[in-house]
Amino acid sequence: MKTYLVTGGAGFIGTNYIHYMLAKYGEKIRIINVDKLTYAGNLENLKDAERLDNYEFVKADICDKEAVDKIFQTYDIDRVVHFAAESHVDRSIKDPEIFAKTNILGTLVLLITARKYWEVSDGEYKEGKKFLHVSTDEVYGSLENDTDFFYETTPYAPHSPYSASKASSDMLVQAYIDTYRFPANITNCSNNYGPYQFPEKLIPLVINNALNGKKLPVYGDGKNIRDWLFVEDHVKGLDAVQEKGRLYEKYNIGGHNEKQNIEIIKIILDTLLEMLPETDARRKNISEKLITYVEDRKGHDRRYAIAPDKIQRDIGWTPETHFEEGIKKTVQWYLENEDWMENVTSGAYQKYYEEMYSTGRR
Repeated sequence: MKTYLVTGGAGFIGTNYIHYMLAKYGEKIRIINVDKLTYAGNLENLKDAERLDNYEFVKADICDKEAVDKIFQTYDIDRVVHFAAESHVDRSIKDPEIFAKTNILGTLVLLITARKYWEVSDGEYKEGKKFLHVSTDEVYGSLENDTDFFYETTPYAPHSPYSASKASSDMLVQAYIDTYRFPANITNCSNNYGPYQFPEKLIPLVINNALNGKKLPVYGDGKNIRDWLFVEDHVKGLDAVQEKGRLYEKYNIGGHNEKQNIEIIKIILDTLLEMLPETDARRKNISEKLITYVEDRKGHDRRYAIAPDKIQRDIGWTPETHFEEGIKKTVQWYLENEDWMENVTSGAYQKYYEEMYSTGRR
């Protein structure tokens, strides 16, 4: 039985990863989920896993050296899958310090501790030990034209405190690979969407606001382009990297689904109208009239687009979900889990939302 340490497992991608891995491998694996449970971490996401003997939750901060050491001391960790991060660009602009601390220092603490427990001699490690660092395409900066793509060899050019902190954490992992021959891989993914995503991100925000007849804030002219990756495709790719990827390599994971932000919003509105019953009173709320352009985000990257050629060539992974199919699955999940949405959008989130989007309307 392999033991996986999943950091940030109560968050969006971590939750989907744990569900996928437990469904695929069953009792062949054990998962230790370590999460600080900040605003975006929600243990309700994993209620079904709590009854399993091969799943355990540990509330801890990855920046806490003693807590992380105790986890490695208690469990014979075979794999680290590192999701834990502050991940929202807007929050990083407002409070960059916490991003530097969690994303950089937290990653370093994990690397130091894993090496301490895994290394048997200089540059030699216990068999089967692997560290997977899950990162973002935002470390590459912004593409200047419609024909360029991000490759694993693309130079880093982060523009926000968030992407700079992730770039720094990537470089720490790469330094451990180069200096200590540490058994790790780095993956950089495009924008994820799907079930359990906290509604500060574009797609769940639009779904929630549209259902409630609230304005749909759009930065700038709404023509910023992102490559969208359905979260289940992403976690399948992460599993594939661990099982089939070449150690020490970096892999880009993209969705081949480039869309402008304004296009995404209009697709969601059309999908909601298509999926809601004719008798649902909320249908009257859903209109493009809700779209409200606000002052553009500082340092807003214009276009991201990943070329996942390497992971396709080396591992055979390709994205399976077209955006039109994925957005229907996503909308359906949120419609079926409105209590979840109501719970996570109360209290502190409402205060944050008002601060972020109440000014700059034009």
